[in-house]
Amino acid sequence: MTPAQPLSRALAHAPSRVLFRARASGRGLRHRYGTPALYGACAAFAGITAAVTDLTPHRTWGTIAAAAYGLGALAALAPRGRRHPGTVAVAVLAGAVLIPLAVLIGTGQAQPEVGVVHRSGAHLLEHGTPYLGPAELAEHDGYEAYNPYLPGMAVLGLPWALAGVDARLVFGGLFLGLLAASAAAAAPRTGTRPWILLAASPLVALPLAVGGDDLPVIGLACLGLALAVRDRPGLAGAALGAAATLKATAWPALLVCLVLVAVRGTGRGDGRRRRGAWRGYAASAGAFLAAGVALPALADPQGMFHNTVRFPLGLAAVSSPAGSPLPGRLLADLGPYGHAAALAALVTAALAMGASLLVRPPADARAAAYRLALGLLLATALMPASRWGYLVYPAVLALWGHITARAVPRTRSAAPVMARPAERAKEAAWLAA
Repeated sequence: MTPAQPLSRALAHAPSRVLFRARASGRGLRHRYGTPALYGACAAFAGITAAVTDLTPHRTWGTIAAAAYGLGALAALAPRGRRHPGTVAVAVLAGAVLIPLAVLIGTGQAQPEVGVVHRSGAHLLEHGTPYLGPAELAEHDGYEAYNPYLPGMAVLGLPWALAGVDARLVFGGLFLGLLAASAAAAAPRTGTRPWILLAASPLVALPLAVGGDDLPVIGLACLGLALAVRDRPGLAGAALGAAATLKATAWPALLVCLVLVAVRGTGRGDGRRRRGAWRGYAASAGAFLAAGVALPALADPQGMFHNTVRFPLGLAAVSSPAGSPLPGRLLADLGPYGHAAALAALVTAALAMGASLLVRPPADARAAAYRLALGLLLATALMPASRWGYLVYPAVLALWGHITARAVPRTRSAAPVMARPAERAKEAAWLAA
């Protein structure tokens, strides 16, 4: 070996050493400061919410949650032997959700949606329909008399009508239970901490405390996708059919999951089993839709049409309070032609999403969740009557898909994964040279 050979070998390996050290340093920084930074960002969001909102329930939540997130960030910065990430996450969940929820219920603060669900449950119990008719709606000046939700949502208001149980407790309990069930079905190896962090994030904590009627729909959608990838099409159809009786925002999930079931069925050799998969899904979903949407529509067609169609589309005598300055709302405010343009844009986006399902259908839970999140993001942006709170749908679905994807074993890349420790050992030897 000539004297120049060690020098040339060192120079050849120098870029690898620098890259290895940079990667190791980056992993160390993320491991050490990633969670505190996450809690700090949540604290900033909660604090800003409390400072700028004109809604009293949101201000109450922001004040309490900012303190909870801030304390969580400090606890996550503790030395390794003194910090317990799981315990900190549970404490943050309690401080950002349970304590604000208890305060808001105790002081009678809530978003108007909670009152709508309470009244619809009582009206269903007394009159057999959750909706006021056109004549009754004409007697009220405000939007509070309208119930834009589908008939299934009134069932979640029955605990209030029967026993005075706040609907937010029903929403929250259902969402957390459904989230846990979807995690067990789609990602049993992830552990509980990522899901606790998701539930404790402002995306979920804020609606859980102040309103939360969208969360059971999201939970059922996640469970339906999880059951579909576990090849349980009948149960997947039941979950998404139930979601579709609560709010129309669940209807895109019905189509996405149907495509997912069909795509997964094409990998089976037996044609009868393939047909049975999507037929079982369609039958289960159809049964829920028939019982929870079609029959109530036949029983009270006028009330359901005026409440669930005309009012959300901005065609009623009273405008919807869902007036966030999103593109669809801004177009609708331009007048009749602007309103028509917003509806046309919404229909165009729906057709484009449907075409994407045919051209490139999703084959796993992550792809289906991402596609559904994109579709609901477009719908939120283009609906004539929309609000920022609807963004909880694409945000939670995208995070759910990301978390579940991390737990899926990558069988095709098993060999490279097995070789990775050897590569790291070789890099360590270079560093020691």
